[in-house]
Parts: sequence; structure tokens; C-alpha cells
Amino acid sequence: MRKLTVGTRGSALALRQTHLVVEALTNLHPSIDIEVRVIKTRGDRILDVPLAKIGDKGFFVKEIESALLSGEVDFAVHSMKDLPTEMPEGLCIAAVPERVDPSDVLISNGPGLADLPGGARIGTSSVRRRAQLRNFRADLRFGDIRGNLDTRLRKLDEGQFDGIVVAYAGLYRMDWADRITEKIPPEICLPAVGQGALAVQARDADLEVVELLKGLDHAESRAAVLAERSLLRALGGGCQVPIGALGIIEGAALRLRGVVASLDGKRLIRGEVSGDPAKPEELGRELAHELLARGADVILRASG
Repeated sequence: MRKLTVGTRGSALALRQTHLVVEALTNLHPSIDIEVRVIKTRGDRILDVPLAKIGDKGFFVKEIESALLSGEVDFAVHSMKDLPTEMPEGLCIAAVPERVDPSDVLISNGPGLADLPGGARIGTSSVRRRAQLRNFRADLRFGDIRGNLDTRLRKLDEGQFDGIVVAYAGLYRMDWADRITEKIPPEICLPAVGQGALAVQARDADLEVVELLKGLDHAESRAAVLAERSLLRALGGGCQVPIGALGIIEGAALRLRGVVASLDGKRLIRGEVSGDPAKPEELGRELAHELLARGADVILRASG
């Protein structure tokens, strides 16, 4: 029996995601024995500072990638949106399992986004969510909220916020989707690059492990995510800049939508392209160039 070790963060959601990957992999290859190793990242240790203020790419993955490069673990499972668009030499995304709905959702004590009371206080530390929601409703107030999903839900239940905005995928994977008040349409709030997708990362040179992991790959999800990541890379944005993207396979084409927003939400530059799903990175670059030509470069400079 071949033994492998997978690296992951230790949050309940990260462990659930990792166990889903482990289960799928052992179903494909019953002779494999997989040990789960929890690795604490800098993002798990610093919980009192908004991510946008830290501005550190790889905040939730660096330590896991180091363990992978050193051979301490054989592969790793990440939330795709945590994975920087530039990876350390020697590592690759060996598989992108089928993506869960990437939408953002509102959880409140009843009202939907349009019906929240004037000046409602929303919990989110995401500059992307804040900018797009401010554009939709300028009266909303925002408060920073970090920590695991259960921590965020507890803060809402304690009355610290009128609502919180989180990713649908995490609630779905934790079987907490019944808490959702409203799914926020992409016309109001485009999701983060890679949101709802997992990245199964391995060493390039470990051909046996890469080959094993390939069976988990979902071609449509990979194409959509690669297009979004290419867009972000070409824009040069990070967590300090409100950038949203969504790739979807529609028929024989890959449709990619993107937005670059000013921090105050007063200016949103949206665009979309469609093209060959076999060339997702070209589509990402094409949309980035279009957005930059229409003024996204000014917003990016002001935010950077």
C-alpha cells in the first residue's frame, strides 16, 4: 500500500475540504493510505488584522508550500482563492476538483440585501465585497470580521452585525447552507478569483503523485479558474485592490466576467469576454487589457 501525506490548514472548513479530496482520491485508488497533516500558517496566527492591511501574498499557504517543497508532505489542499497567481518554482496545481457555486451570500436575521435597514452594519473584511456592495447601496456600513465560519456566524448571532457576507462554498461544504438569507447575484458582486474551487498542489517532479491526482481534475472548473487567475495576474492586483472575476462554461465557450472597483465603490469598471475554453489564460489577459484600457489602471494605481 502506497502511503501519502497531505498538508492542510487546521480550520474546520480546511479539514472538511481536505477530507473530501482524500475520500475522492482513495475511491479512485483504494490501495493508497493518506495521512492528513495540519500545518499552521501565518494567516491562522494573525486574526486581528484585516487581510487587505497585511498585503502578504500567500498568507494562508506559504508554510504549507514550504512543507511540500521540503518533502514533509506529498501534496496539499488549498482554497483556490488563497493561492497566489505566482507559485514557487517546483510546484504545480495538479488538480482542480469540480467547483462549488462561487457566489457570495448574505446571512442576516431576515432581510435580503435590498431590504436591510438604512445604515445596516455588514461584517466583511473583503475590500472586493465592500466596494461592490457600496456601489449597490451607499448607505451600508462595514465592520471587519475574520476568523472561521463558525466565529463569523456567532458574531452575527450576538448582534454585532445586521448581516455578514461570506462565500456560499464554505457554508455548503460545512452543511450550513440553511443559514443563507440570499445569494448575491454576480451583477451586484462578482466573486473573488478562484472562489468556490479547491487547488490540489504537488511537486512538478513527483510524477507519480501528479498522475494520481489528475483523476480528481475537472476540466471545466480548471479552465474557468485559470482564466480568472490569468486576469488577476495581468492586472497585477492583490487583496488590497477590489477585483472580482467569474468564469463559466456556456455551451462550447468560456465566458469570463471581471470588475475592478475603487475602494469607495463609486467607480466600477466591468467587462467580459468569451472564447475557447482550451485557451483560458489568453482570455484572462484579453479581459485584463480591456479593463486597463478603460481606466482600471487609474484605479489600480490609486489603490496600490
